[in-house]
Amino acid sequence: MTRRSSSEGAHSASDIPGAAPAGAPGATDPVGRHLGRRGRHRALKLTAILMATVLVAAVAFVAVQVIRLQSNVLTMPLNLAENQESALPVDSSTDPLQILILGSDTRTGNSGEFFGDESDSSGEGNSDVMMLMTLSADREDVTVVSFPRDLLVPLPSCVNPETGEPSDAMDLGQLNGALKEGGPGCTVAAINNLTGLSIDHFMMAGFNAVKELSTTVGGVEVCVRDPVEDEYSGLSLPAGTSEVEGDQALAFLRTRHSFGDGGDTGRIAAQQSFMASLARKVLAEGTLTNLPKLYSIADVITRNLTVDEGLSQPTELLKIADRMKNVDLGNIAFVTVPTEPWVEDPNRLVLDEEAAAPLFDALRDDRGLTEQDPDATAPADSPSPTAPATPEAPAVDPAAVPVLVVNATTKASRATELQRLLLAAGYEQATTFQAAPADTTLVVVGPGYEAAAAELAARFGVAEAQVVSDPSLVGVQLQVGADLATGTRIVAPPLGSDLQGQTAEQVTCQASSGL
Repeated sequence: MTRRSSSEGAHSASDIPGAAPAGAPGATDPVGRHLGRRGRHRALKLTAILMATVLVAAVAFVAVQVIRLQSNVLTMPLNLAENQESALPVDSSTDPLQILILGSDTRTGNSGEFFGDESDSSGEGNSDVMMLMTLSADREDVTVVSFPRDLLVPLPSCVNPETGEPSDAMDLGQLNGALKEGGPGCTVAAINNLTGLSIDHFMMAGFNAVKELSTTVGGVEVCVRDPVEDEYSGLSLPAGTSEVEGDQALAFLRTRHSFGDGGDTGRIAAQQSFMASLARKVLAEGTLTNLPKLYSIADVITRNLTVDEGLSQPTELLKIADRMKNVDLGNIAFVTVPTEPWVEDPNRLVLDEEAAAPLFDALRDDRGLTEQDPDATAPADSPSPTAPATPEAPAVDPAAVPVLVVNATTKASRATELQRLLLAAGYEQATTFQAAPADTTLVVVGPGYEAAAAELAARFGVAEAQVVSDPSLVGVQLQVGADLATGTRIVAPPLGSDLQGQTAEQVTCQASSGL
């Protein structure tokens, strides 16, 4: 630091406002200088006191809020299986982390209109949702694996945390029943046996958690290909995209009749789509770095979750939020564990061991599913993932199909580029339109143009789940999102040929079961 001479910046008493002139009664030569120092000292002291007061108040506020959150938390044992060791302690900030997320089908928090009321509850019930979330040590990947409730697996003997009685081990039992036999720790033990993993934590939520969380974040966007009116769950949605919260969010996650084949597979796809949409919203709005929003979510979670002891500290939840805040949406993968129908009852499922082995290997090796397996080699005749496929001859007369190319990218000329491709392919009625940016490409089809929509979807690599019906539309719309901003085809994320699922950056639309 450069020293100034004693004369630099010095002021005489007459230069200081309010100072007595030199020689005035009561004035002395050093009055002005001493007053300046005392003023600065008093100001510094006052500033220090104020800062200390603010810091103490802030620490006290945080402490009160943490205590309040802590008082919300209910805990149960992590692992209650006989002859199975619990997971070793982990550092939630740095280690690979595996958390089993369970949804209980007890009626707590339900309105009773569609799913029964709280008086129907007994014990822990069965697990309606079973998702294993794995966070990689490098903070770059998140993998969420869904397990169907109808999956038959070996069940270990578990000590019931309420009665202290052990359950009977089973060579083959329904996975969602482990919760009733021995609490969430028994489901953890069953999945450990199935996967060869050692799960670190669990979170179990009831109906209220979904309703309150979806409302706290301001609704979650979902998409359905056809209108839904489900008398069993109360789900009521028009075709296309809608925001759901509260009871409608719960109905979307729980319906077994609205999507896919009317069973658990369609419901899991809807749950994964909902979770992906929730991830997009939370990360896009900066929720994980906004303390008031984060506290509101933490309050909802802690009031509606049962967790293991290791996850009972609110600071552990904040560490997990900190790990997820910078994960790329394309590296958040939602997949369903590979299964096949049970030979003795096609309404039940068993593990497809050959297809599941690479998935479990990736989880044990702390490898994200959007990464290529370094030990895997592609067959010599497999096409390049970026090479555009040559579409087969169209099954319809393209000249008879009205096609509107809707540009939802940030590239102004994108619709014109694709319009030229369609005109060259014989779609003489192809026109363009500019719209607000969107992430995902959709094919919207009007009545009678289903074959044309399927051909356009195949031409541009649009997944079947992104083909949406609109009864009011004449013709077909190609709504071009960011995933088709370049090239002529959408490149699917490398989740593996045997895995069904999506990444968080994909917007998926659920197909109606027709039931």
